Amino acid sequence: MRRVVITGIGAVSALGNEWSSVEAALRAGRNRVRRIDEWDSVDGLNTRLGAPVTDFEVPEYYPRKKLRSMGRVSTMAVSASERALEQAGLLEHPSLTNGSTGVSYGSCMGTPHDVLPLARVLTDNTTLGLTGSTYLRSMTHTATVNIGLFFNITGRMVTTTSACTSGSQGLGYAYEAIKYGMQDAMVAGGAEEFCVTPVAVFDTLFATSTANDNPESTPKPFDRDRDGLVLGEGACSFVLEELEHARERGAVILGEIVGFGTNSDGTHVTEPNANTMALAMTGALRDAGVHPDQIGYVNAHGTATAKGDVAETRATEKVLGRGKPVSSLKSYIGHTLGACGALEAWMTLEMMRTGWFAPTINLDNVDPDCGKLDYITGAGRTLDCDYVMTNNFAFGGINTSLVLKRWN
Repeated sequence: MRRVVITGIGAVSALGNEWSSVEAALRAGRNRVRRIDEWDSVDGLNTRLGAPVTDFEVPEYYPRKKLRSMGRVSTMAVSASERALEQAGLLEHPSLTNGSTGVSYGSCMGTPHDVLPLARVLTDNTTLGLTGSTYLRSMTHTATVNIGLFFNITGRMVTTTSACTSGSQGLGYAYEAIKYGMQDAMVAGGAEEFCVTPVAVFDTLFATSTANDNPESTPKPFDRDRDGLVLGEGACSFVLEELEHARERGAVILGEIVGFGTNSDGTHVTEPNANTMALAMTGALRDAGVHPDQIGYVNAHGTATAKGDVAETRATEKVLGRGKPVSSLKSYIGHTLGACGALEAWMTLEMMRTGWFAPTINLDNVDPDCGKLDYITGAGRTLDCDYVMTNNFAFGGINTSLVLKRWN
């Protein structure tokens, strides 16, 4: 089988867009959660917490014609992809537009505000405000399509709209497309824009944190005193390539994807299933040809919801054994939904490259119902490992697991 390497990464995150700023924020141990005062006017909403990106601006040189079909989620995705392609040296390379490169990308939804004109057709019997671009900005695969259009990519389009596994499935299906010879390169990842609508969904399920007066204290993944998740936003794009394709170009290789596992619970839409979570991890290990003992660190989905934390940590213990080092990056940037699988894979890869792994912040008392793992806290952990695992789990019972290898 063909080997799949990483040659470029671009990101938009609440911690920063470059690894140097992200690492500094992780080492400082402070999250980016803040109180959203404008939500005080939303009747019935309990949480006031979120982790938005506050410094993203659409580049001035982006053509107005291309921006017509792009909302915030698409512009973040395109911006992240542009920087990933630039780092990989593919922006001007013929393979970007000759059909050998594709896109595998996901988000939970498009730009929510553009759904309003569509809704008014039903609620107010009017097409007022509806334009030819409304659906293009609001459709669930808007980020994927706009990446392809912006860079004139003519290879396959894989639209991974699978809630919280959108980004990790984006990476996984891109990896498989290259591994099995369908494409030589792929732009892959996920994005999500911040909006009160998904917050309200989780709030209705009593899954959101309501520590509204102490935003720095939440979320608290794996902690017995956690009170729910916090939503964020961002985008992260990888350039994946077949190894020889990258070598022939003289590309700098950042790492390698060696394993991917994905499945579904088949039991409940929102109730996590530890058994099928474990099967996804086992599938990723089998695909990678890696023994559980070789995994040096696990980036957990770690949403700070009771059932989710317990199920995934028990599954992790079952597959990888007791005492495996683990932490959750959502304690810093919140749950970025469709972006989390890609953002967390990027940060996990960079931590493996530097040998320092961030702790879960706000974790003071591990829930005794959670699996018996080595929960990294305090100042973080120095680890020397060649393989790491990053996991995500989504509504609908969709599970993903990726195994990344350090490039020597």
